[in-house]
Amino acid sequence: MLIAEFEKTLTPPLKWAGGKRWQVPLLQRGLEGIRYKRLVEPFVGGLGVSLGLNPQYALLNDINPHLINLYQWLSRGLVLDLEMENSEDCYYRNRKRFNQNILSGDVHTAEMAGLFYYLNRTCFNGLCRFNSKGGFNVPIGRYKTVNYIRDFTNYAPIFKRWTFTLGDFETVEVLDGDLIYADPPHDVQFTTYFAGGFSWDDQEGLINWLAQYDVPTLISNQSSSRIKELYQDNGYNLLEIPAPRRISSSGDRTPALEVLAFRNIKTFEVL
Repeated sequence: MLIAEFEKTLTPPLKWAGGKRWQVPLLQRGLEGIRYKRLVEPFVGGLGVSLGLNPQYALLNDINPHLINLYQWLSRGLVLDLEMENSEDCYYRNRKRFNQNILSGDVHTAEMAGLFYYLNRTCFNGLCRFNSKGGFNVPIGRYKTVNYIRDFTNYAPIFKRWTFTLGDFETVEVLDGDLIYADPPHDVQFTTYFAGGFSWDDQEGLINWLAQYDVPTLISNQSSSRIKELYQDNGYNLLEIPAPRRISSSGDRTPALEVLAFRNIKTFEVL
């Protein structure tokens, strides 16, 4: 199938700080009529864009092994047999079990997929943060209720069409006919998402890596002066768009400006 189907599909299974589900209507308009064989996301995160666009085929990559482990188990039709309660006792007991498994290297199991899902849904604002030893260290959230899913079999038909890979963005193999949507960590200081962080050298490295592929390409990032300069200097056109600010230590929910950079996609020029 060459044309992506823009249809209402499953919602992302995780809460995800910085998720781009809100961009989907804009992407649908800009990509209408664009023919591509496969969606490629080097930083898949919470699946907001991929589930929103619902391509027939996708290559979805991330550097977070727990995230990719969950998605790979969902493609098998994961059903959870795990204690899941919105309580401190249950949360910190499951977080301790999750971190013990990390230390033992037992990270590719269905149990770890379930624990990661539970921690994400129950922790503060769905943050994904690890300490210097690799342990998940987000405290419990302040929710009156949390709706948990135990049976994920309805995700399997879609996920089986897609390939989930673990690694740095430079390990992703792009083919002719692909569409790239890159949503790297923003050009702002933030708490560690996974070991190593994402520096300015990495922002420049991403642009250099993308330059070798002559395919329709989109990049989403915080709208900073140096990001806009970097993208424009490398042949990208830009749209500045207000983004919902769902997480803020000060309580500020004022929309923040983001930039959507694109090349080889003329339809975005008229939006």
